[in-house]
Amino acid sequence: MDTMLAGRFHLDSKKFAVEEVPIPAPGPGEVLIEVKAAGVCLSDVHLLDGSLVPLFATSDTVTVGHEVAGVVHTLGPDLKRGLTIGTGVTLEAGKTCGRCAGCVRRRPCTQMLTAGIDYDGGWAEYVIAREDTLIPIPDSLPFDQAAIIPDAVSTPYAAVVTTAGVRPAQSVGVWGVGGVGAHNVRLARMVGAAPIIAVDPLPSARERALAFGADHALDPADPDFADQVRAATDGRGLDFAFDCAGVPAVRGQAASVLGLGGSLILVGITPRPLTITEGLTFNYLQKQVRGHYGGTPESVSELVRLTAAGRLDLAPSITDHIPLIDAADAVSRLENKIGDPIRLILVP
Repeated sequence: MDTMLAGRFHLDSKKFAVEEVPIPAPGPGEVLIEVKAAGVCLSDVHLLDGSLVPLFATSDTVTVGHEVAGVVHTLGPDLKRGLTIGTGVTLEAGKTCGRCAGCVRRRPCTQMLTAGIDYDGGWAEYVIAREDTLIPIPDSLPFDQAAIIPDAVSTPYAAVVTTAGVRPAQSVGVWGVGGVGAHNVRLARMVGAAPIIAVDPLPSARERALAFGADHALDPADPDFADQVRAATDGRGLDFAFDCAGVPAVRGQAASVLGLGGSLILVGITPRPLTITEGLTFNYLQKQVRGHYGGTPESVSELVRLTAAGRLDLAPSITDHIPLIDAADAVSRLENKIGDPIRLILVP
């Protein structure tokens, strides 16, 4: 067999289809991975609907998918790590360009390429990965759970631990309790945040947030919303507000209920302008806005260890398994919130 199925997005025509394509061969420093599970993310939906435009696309057609887990199938030449065929791995959701002068992997990179957007990702039976983007996983960690770590879990993990630096007993609000927001709630609880206030217009999402560790779950449209936040925080307001929805109205509301020195953390992405409508009180209370994007190499490895140690159970995050051939249906389910999914998993 020299061909495989892959979910391909054509950047020029904006068309997506699961197509039969040649199985790629790994080059120097690369490995061919047999995909066992691939997550469906809202970023994938935004790519397909045209609201997310690749910044560093390497071709006019890309295999979608940046949440991937599988096993090492074929080793390319000139590998530096002791990888062996059959090893279970999850793939980091992006990679450095490798061309910048002084490009150092564990420092911020202004030309970070995203899998499934800028280069071929894992909605396929096989995927090529640079060896330095592979994170081995223990046999005890199921592939579907391992697949979602590099984005759905590591993005809020890095937002909570690194960008915000949440400390125990600090108050946290999370707007949008979907695939990323649900994990933001869990991770805020894991580091000791209190209280944790989840905000979502969907009653089912609010119920899920409470089950995932939120202390309060509020409807953003409630006319008493601001009073409810003040009551939950003993009048202090929030130390951190995480926008996991990427919605301008969310950002304005979240900023308005920050307390002294509070920070709005922009986790969700949107091409629309950032507008803060608050006036003098934003300055007077010394509020901040911090941009955030994705996880870090360290976060993926740390989360694999945390799940392996039983500190984090990701089984409740897996909503359903869907055959790769039905990837378009999975996208529709997520886009239209059918069944209010946390993470849908494509299985080749």
